[in-house]
Amino acid sequence: MLRRLLFRLLVTFCCLLLPLPAASAQQVVQAESGSGSWLIGLPPGSRTPPRTIYRSPQLQGPMPTNDWWSSLAWMPLSEAMYPHPLAVQTVPAGLQIAYPGPSITANQAAIFGHIGGPGSDLILGHSEVTSFPEATVDSFSDWFVTARMQREQHSLLLTFGHGSPYVFAVCAGGHPTVSFKTPPRIETTDAPPQVLVVSVLNRHYALIAPTGSRWTGQGTTRLSTDTAGKNWLTIAVLPDESPATLQLLLRHAAAHVVDSQVTWEYLPQENRVRTEFRITTTAREGTEHDTLMCLYPHQWRFTESRLTDLQYASIRGPLKVLQGHQFETLHTLPPLLPALPLLSRQSRSDIVPLLQADLATPPQLHGDTYWLGKQLGKWSVLMPLAEQAAQPELAAECQQRIRAVLEDFLTAHGTDGNVTRPAESLFAWDPVWHSLIGLPASYGSDDQLNDHHFHYGYFLHAAAQLALRDREWGLRWKQSLLMLVRDIASADRADPMFPFLRCFDPWAGHSWASGHARFGDGNNNESSSEALNAWFGILLLGEALQDQQLRDLGAWMLAVEAAAIDDYWFDVRDELCPPSWPASVVTMVWGGKGANATWFSDNPEEVHGINFLPVTSASFYLGRHPGYPQRNFNALVQENAARDRNDGRRFDRWADIMWMYQALSDPAEAAQAWHSRPADFQPETGNSQAATFAWISLFQQLGTLDCSDSADTPWTVSFQNENEHTSLIWNLSDVPRTVRFQNTQTVECPPRTLKVFTRPR
Repeated sequence: MLRRLLFRLLVTFCCLLLPLPAASAQQVVQAESGSGSWLIGLPPGSRTPPRTIYRSPQLQGPMPTNDWWSSLAWMPLSEAMYPHPLAVQTVPAGLQIAYPGPSITANQAAIFGHIGGPGSDLILGHSEVTSFPEATVDSFSDWFVTARMQREQHSLLLTFGHGSPYVFAVCAGGHPTVSFKTPPRIETTDAPPQVLVVSVLNRHYALIAPTGSRWTGQGTTRLSTDTAGKNWLTIAVLPDESPATLQLLLRHAAAHVVDSQVTWEYLPQENRVRTEFRITTTAREGTEHDTLMCLYPHQWRFTESRLTDLQYASIRGPLKVLQGHQFETLHTLPPLLPALPLLSRQSRSDIVPLLQADLATPPQLHGDTYWLGKQLGKWSVLMPLAEQAAQPELAAECQQRIRAVLEDFLTAHGTDGNVTRPAESLFAWDPVWHSLIGLPASYGSDDQLNDHHFHYGYFLHAAAQLALRDREWGLRWKQSLLMLVRDIASADRADPMFPFLRCFDPWAGHSWASGHARFGDGNNNESSSEALNAWFGILLLGEALQDQQLRDLGAWMLAVEAAAIDDYWFDVRDELCPPSWPASVVTMVWGGKGANATWFSDNPEEVHGINFLPVTSASFYLGRHPGYPQRNFNALVQENAARDRNDGRRFDRWADIMWMYQALSDPAEAAQAWHSRPADFQPETGNSQAATFAWISLFQQLGTLDCSDSADTPWTVSFQNENEHTSLIWNLSDVPRTVRFQNTQTVECPPRTLKVFTRPR
């Protein structure tokens, strides 16, 4: 413990001493224990994120990136931010506030819930300032942020966050103002005189000043309040015009949020994760400390907390309102296995020539962290298949390739102890943004801090597979591997090197891909499946290293994001997307829209497939809702037919991924398509012929997924066909264990083996 503390202090001290910009100096830092090293500072010539972070001087330490509000830290005045139900943006005149819910639309391209044009609905400003030069991050917590807008002695502190119908303001050196494009209608209510209820564009807001305050400017485009010398103001969006709703919003308006924290717990005996959300407020007046929280569908579906009858509309579906300061959710882990199984003697025989073909090409051991990462993912799936097929030479080849790439990347120096030249196949830590950047980079993973969880997830999955077979290797390289984990999802708020949960948004329930979120639609996340691959890698690495904290972190993020994917990417219950939305899937989730597109292609196979790949033993979640995979695959076929003017089933890109997805609902047809493939067929870059065969043949043999009866271990997948029910249970531990299903059925499982348990249906 003391050594760890001293190491942290040393790293922090080094960071303070490093000159900026970081690209001008680098030093190799050796892992405190075990093997591996990384750079502090990026090599000369490297592309770096901006050297300026827009934050208040007192705010030091790691700055969150890849968040819904990240543009606030990356630019003088932010792009639109979508905490929901509100949308906000810092503009020269102050904070633009809007409620997109009532005007959500959809067409073939996207579901739209934009903030609207400049000044729509209203702008919260300052009586003495017509134009602020910038907005800075003044403070933040797990899903709230406070922005500071200041000119000389005049300032606004503006607090807003996920799930809050309020914006909280503190004004210094003047009075708060609320401006509109046209004079708003002042509603007649029984509210006290310090409260104005205004209607603009058929949206209703309560402007709530301290007791004794006076409002001026009625009938004009600019309202102002003296705040009775107390300097605070709360703006609340109202979901309806009910007097009872107004009174409820008023009751909590003076309880300004000052902190938000998430905690989690993995419950192995239930195979579930518990998440607790807790908000801390300060009472600007009165004694009320509770607030109102608008829960997303993936939250309100899985909480036992009592909800009010209020709802807000949002791009994510209805937000249901909870009154209080704390609530919990419980999510079940989706079915998982540590590797794809080969259950029959025939399958173990048939796969051998496929394995040989997949590994016949000389390996590419150098490249950027994404495309080389996909190769790591491919070999990580092939290695256990080769072991099961009794092909030790092929398994050893996979292991050798994985080991070579990982050890190369996890070592930043050559044999002379100096930085490798050229500076590639290494990780470098940027002391400005407190981020670990893999070199060579791609897709803005360096200068924009994009996609780190997509890239590093492949590395972590590969490392976990090695560590399962060689725990000594895993422990030797653990500290270096944890640098990757900490970069994308540090579980320690006091981590001096990385922000808390960089890529994972605990309230939204999913990850964000853009480091900066400098888009009019807010942040975005495209490949939900690659995000899950990252959390699977963390979970599996925790199991391999017998690190409970690491295991629990991966289990939590995987369970929650799988639920979010069900709702916001796939809408598996067909409840959340507008009726005018014609597509079967949202392939890119944005703060202000849901798009049926990718960054790189309009081909339906790739549009759909980017949320399937990589198909691994963690991909069974794709089929846990009966009926949806068939509906989604049929939509894919229709879209493909319309584009290619054929029957829609002749896939010219990623055909293997399409067949693997089809196997979830129709394994016989998928198998027929697979066996009819051209002789020169090439799988998707990160996939393989052997993996495609193993996946399809598994479903062909056992039927479709049955998730109705979970067990007290995540490493269980159940199937059913017309005749029987089969559960696959993989005991990763070194001791025998009894696995208990919810139906009270128990199965004895030997250590480090796959148990196949079959019973009549």
